[in-house]
Order: sequence, then structure tokens, then C-alpha cells
Amino acid sequence: MELEILIEQFQNKDAKAFESLYEMYNESIFGVINTIVKNDDIAAEVLQDVFIKAWNKSDAYTAKKGRFFTWLLNIARNAAIDKVRSKSFKNAQQNQDIDFFVHSIESNDNLEQKINAIGIKKYIGKLAEKCKQLIDLIYFKGFTQKETAETLEIPLGTVKTRNRNCISELRKALEV
Repeated sequence: MELEILIEQFQNKDAKAFESLYEMYNESIFGVINTIVKNDDIAAEVLQDVFIKAWNKSDAYTAKKGRFFTWLLNIARNAAIDKVRSKSFKNAQQNQDIDFFVHSIESNDNLEQKINAIGIKKYIGKLAEKCKQLIDLIYFKGFTQKETAETLEIPLGTVKTRNRNCISELRKALEV
């Protein structure tokens, strides 16, 4: 079935279209969410919330603004970041055992696996190292621009400029 028709049916609240889109995208979206929240159970919960939010706000999607996957990915990323910044999440993290932190340290710099999860590995690989680092922190780890500036020990204005430039470079690479 063509994606455009499937999306139209989804927007018309067709449950079978919902199931089809879920099957197409759930693994990729789960990977992005889990990269941010670093917990399979919480990622599964956020994934469910993302698809419910997409279902309820399906009329907000328009192909003129971008691909459906990108729209869904933005909902997922924002939901995961909101979850990480929530008070309940922060309180739960205070009670984590040592295995969680060992896993976090081991996977902290695994940008290669993260970018491959959403299919843009070859495009990000072409970017300068500073862009890879910035994209990893802001888009895959959910850092704010201020947190990124502190982590990289560079001015906030530099982070904002690099972010804009790096995303522009990535867009150009995706158009080719």
C-alpha cells in the first residue's frame, strides 16, 4: 500500500492504517527514544504515548512540511526529552543501581549505533567531527543547547551557530 494513502487513512482514524504505520516505524522510533531515556521499559511507555499522540493529532501532519517519519520522529524525540526532564524520571534515576551507570558509560559515545538506528548514518558520517559531536549531544542525548555549551566548554552562541550550520549541512546531504 502506498504510504500517502496509508497516511490519509491514518488521518481518517483507520485502525488498520494505524497498525501498518506502527509496524513500519515502531522499531526505529523505539531506538531513538531509548537512546534518550536509556531504559527499555520507559522507552516502550513513551513509544506508546508517541503513537497515541500521533493518532490524536494526525490532522496536524501535512506532507508539505516534511516526511511522515520525520514528523513522528520529532514527536518521539520531544516526548523522550520531556520524560527525561520530568521530576518523576529524575527521582527514579536517583534509585538506579550501579549496572545502569556502567551501561550508560559503556554506551555513552556509541554515536555509530544511534545514528544507524534511524537510517542517517551515511549522511552524518560525512559531517565534520564538531557537527557529529553536537548532533549527538543535542539530538540523540537530549541535551539543551546550554547543557551542550557547558559540556563542550564553548559559548552558547557558538553552539547555536554550529547547530544551525550543522543541520543545514545535514539537510544538503539528504537532498543529494
